[in-house]
Amino acid sequence: MDWKLELVPVPVSDIDRAKAFYVDQVGFNADHDIPVNDDLRFVQLTPPGSACSIVLDVNMTDMPSGGQRGLQIVVPDADEARQHLLDHGIDAPPVEDLPWGRFTYFSDPDGNTWALQQLVTPQA
Repeated sequence: MDWKLELVPVPVSDIDRAKAFYVDQVGFNADHDIPVNDDLRFVQLTPPGSACSIVLDVNMTDMPSGGQRGLQIVVPDADEARQHLLDHGIDAPPVEDLPWGRFTYFSDPDGNTWALQQLVTPQA
């Protein structure tokens, strides 16, 4: 039996601002933007090439906006990913080399944090 993680809530305070950030700046694909009722809007976004999406969370969970920490995306090149973020107005620290990968990081406007990891072959 396969178990596939396909949707992760990201708690935000302003869906329009968050959607613009993730789509226009980070580069996620906008999959769905459906008003469910007056209190709920379902906005699903997917990183390019990913099988897992995020849903912008206002009134879906009890997590406070900005409460999601340490989400991680694997990228082919951490330096290119960092440059993409910088080119789109997103602060990202210099790439950090660790034995298990090369990392850079960013936060969304609400403070949800992300790590971008380039996988590396461990040295013997």
